[in-house]
Amino acid sequence: MDTATSKNGVPIRLTNERWEHIVSNKEYMKSHYDDVLRAIENPTLILRGYNCSLVAVLNLSRNSFLHVVYREVKKDDGFVITAFIARNVNRSRRIWP
Repeated sequence: MDTATSKNGVPIRLTNERWEHIVSNKEYMKSHYDDVLRAIENPTLILRGYNCSLVAVLNLSRNSFLHVVYREVKKDDGFVITAFIARNVNRSRRIWP
């Protein structure tokens, strides 16, 4: 398990169980473990997610955006829900910057 600190200063856990879930459903994510942590700590932007989640977006290339969905449960605890790469970003849900 690794932890990254969100822009709100909350430690976000990426557990082995969650990582296995992500790569079992999206095999292309295997090489992006470090990018997932980097997206949380230094996102290009943050989107409002669903059910109190946040989405850290990291621009990987011109048309490739890593989305990391996570939840901040308390000021000192949070966790990754899932991660995926998409060709675009729903900027209407942007909350940071």
